[in-house]
Amino acid sequence: MPDSRLHSEEVEEKIAQAKNITILTHLNPDADTIGTGLGIYTLLIKDKSKRVEIVNASDMLPKHLDFLPGFDKIKHKMDFEDSLIISCDCGSKDRLGFDLENRDILNIDHHKSNENYGSINVVIPEYASASQVAYALFKSLYIIDKDAANCFYTALLSDTRYFTTASVNTEVFEVAKALVDLGVDPSEAARHLTQRRSLSSLRILEKALGNLSLKFDAKVATLYVTRDDRYATGATMPDMEGIVDYAKSLVTVEVAVFIMETEEGMRVSLRSKGADVSLVAKHFGGGGHKVAAGFTLTQRDLQETIDIIVNIIEKTGLLHGKK
Repeated sequence: MPDSRLHSEEVEEKIAQAKNITILTHLNPDADTIGTGLGIYTLLIKDKSKRVEIVNASDMLPKHLDFLPGFDKIKHKMDFEDSLIISCDCGSKDRLGFDLENRDILNIDHHKSNENYGSINVVIPEYASASQVAYALFKSLYIIDKDAANCFYTALLSDTRYFTTASVNTEVFEVAKALVDLGVDPSEAARHLTQRRSLSSLRILEKALGNLSLKFDAKVATLYVTRDDRYATGATMPDMEGIVDYAKSLVTVEVAVFIMETEEGMRVSLRSKGADVSLVAKHFGGGGHKVAAGFTLTQRDLQETIDIIVNIIEKTGLLHGKK
């Protein structure tokens, strides 16, 4: 029986009525938002009666994802003014980077903190990636081909950290198998995600690890990079992907915090081995998943930022069994 949370009939009708469609991926994009968006894009462009565009507001995209079908079609501005918006893997409308006031939005996501800003909200927090949500939805409406399968699989592989997160279950492996059966080469996707790092990403990682600090009997790890660090290494936003996971990998660490100083303020990533770090992110107006969340802060002193975050982690009780 179809999952009612997919709103399949409503989505089918909404897409059928649309002449123009804009697929939006979130700011500072990762593989899940890009893979989900491109998977949908490769399916929708087959209908020649519609105009379809895929857009990301960030200046820079993750270069290692350029093997995905349609990657070269991603634009940085919207050309359609009256299009149906399909948002991918984005919990907040603001994080899409465009003025979407009074726009018709199909919201496809898996974040528990999603603000349900769409006309139709296909949000399933139990799913491991937004691409898993998109696959479940669109396989009932379209024939999933190899190109779409490659995009959805890469997104799933990345957002599960190579099938290591708590969200991985039997259904995730069934989806992965179905996508591989459609022609996906798992080794190719893994190679692009793991073996195409830039030199600047290693140099900025060195800076971050040099700033590593442990607190509360080494249960909390903080690390950061400054604007000067980024300028000195030539690191771009995609180069920051995964830095916080190095801190989480320490045997004693329960909560890891990565802070990146930007021109506007501080961008903070939180990771845990089970504690609900979304509680900390919500305190600062952010969101995310139980074990992976984030938020941004306006300009303030770096050390002050670290102290405030650590204090909130202690107050929420995450280090004392509160999950």
